[in-house]
Amino acid sequence: MSRALRHRGADPEDEVSFGASRLPTLRQAVRDLCWLLDHGYGIASSAELVGDRYHLTRRQRIAVTRCACSNEAGMRREARQVSPEHLRGQELWLDGFNVLTAIETALAGGVVLIGRDGCCRDVAGVYSHYHKVQETLPALKAIGLYAADCGVVRCRWWLDSPVDNSGRLKRIILQVALDAGWDWQVELVPNPDRVLATAPEIVSSADHAILDRCQRWFNLSWRVIALCAPRARIVDLRERGGETLPAQQSLVVSDASKVVGRA
Repeated sequence: MSRALRHRGADPEDEVSFGASRLPTLRQAVRDLCWLLDHGYGIASSAELVGDRYHLTRRQRIAVTRCACSNEAGMRREARQVSPEHLRGQELWLDGFNVLTAIETALAGGVVLIGRDGCCRDVAGVYSHYHKVQETLPALKAIGLYAADCGVVRCRWWLDSPVDNSGRLKRIILQVALDAGWDWQVELVPNPDRVLATAPEIVSSADHAILDRCQRWFNLSWRVIALCAPRARIVDLRERGGETLPAQQSLVVSDASKVVGRA
């Protein structure tokens, strides 16, 4: 088995692509893309324009696109975000692959992006295939311990059924919950985004389509990474100096450095 399948870590080019010397350019690219979105331009054409202007690599373009949002969308997401105390006695609905792969990446020492909305996102993501990696079980246990500590009564995981190995991941999740005594449920559906965007419960996701439509959301990936992933390589692409960030998202890290403390 190759390293790529054993860990969900960094790409060999990430040291250069997301190193400290590249951060000013990447932040400016995010700033420009956000400006275009604020003025009604489409995300695809805008991302291509910005990527070409700054001669970004493929992974840099993905990162900039995932970290950008319009000012209106950012304010709307902030208004709907809940703090940990709101989780007590509640169900938490998780965008399974979205949450899990970000934490797996952080635990493996891969690049974790912080976008304009304060959400953590990995660069690779999951499209048609999912592989269990060495960080899968630690990530699931970290999620469970955090949720239990916050008083969550049940976690309901939503997985994309078209993704290969989604059924296997469901069995792994349920086994982890059974061993720990957690009340977890796992649902396989064609499109979790559609379910989570209209869910009455608090949801956890960094997916733009979900965050822009859901009633309430909690930044679970960010919390778990800040507490449990000391090897995470945080690449913070938020605006500096011009925006007031929510207090619960003010994780202080140096450029391209590691998370070193509790949130």
